[in-house]
Amino acid sequence: MTLQNRVDPWGSLQAVPMRGSLMGNRGILHDESRKVIRPWAGKSWVTCALHFDGIHRPVFDRGAYSELFFLDEATAFAAGHRPCNHCPKARYAEFKCAWLRVNRPDSTTGNTPITEIDKALHSERAIAGGGKVMFSAALNELPPGTLFEYDGAAFLVWNGAISHWSFDGYTASSLQFSPQPVNVLTPASVVRIFRDGFMPTVHASAISA
Repeated sequence: MTLQNRVDPWGSLQAVPMRGSLMGNRGILHDESRKVIRPWAGKSWVTCALHFDGIHRPVFDRGAYSELFFLDEATAFAAGHRPCNHCPKARYAEFKCAWLRVNRPDSTTGNTPITEIDKALHSERAIAGGGKVMFSAALNELPPGTLFEYDGAAFLVWNGAISHWSFDGYTASSLQFSPQPVNVLTPASVVRIFRDGFMPTVHASAISA
C-alpha cells in the first residue's frame, strides 16, 4: 500500500512510491486505517534524518505521528517545514540563528522559543482548512534554494539555473531569469535567509540540471 505521505513544494501530501532524502512530520494526520484525514495537526512542521541511532519506526502506526518524506531540504522548506531539534541538532541551531538574525534582528537566539518561528512560518505557508500561501516576486530576484510556481508546475532556482521539480528529482528547464512576477512557494521569511546566505541542501539532480 502506497501511503499518502510524500510532500510536494505546495505542502500537499501525495501517494507516490518515491521515498526522498528526508523524513519529517506535522503531528498525527492519519486514522486507524492509515488514511490521511487532516493536512496538519499543530504548527510545528519539522524535518528529520531518515536514519538516526538505529531507530526503526512503523510508518503511520496507531497513535504515532505521521511520517512524511521529502525529495530534499529545499522542497521541505518550500512546503513550510524546518529542521527539528532532535536528530539534526546542528542544522536546527543553524537555521534558528539565521532565521532570527534576518527576521527578528532584535531577538536573542537562546531566549526565543521555536514556537515563535513556527507561528510565523504557519502564517506564511498554510491556509485554514488546507491550501498554500504564496507571494509574488520577480523571478530574477529570487535567491538560490527558492522554489516557485509557474504554469502549475514547481521550479527551483539553483546554481545559476532554473530546474523543474518532480518527486523523482530535477530536470533542466527552458525558463530564463527575467523580471516577470512568479508565485513563490518558499515562505517569505525563509527566502530572506536564503538571500542572506543560508543555503538548503538539494537533490543531486539539481547540480547538473
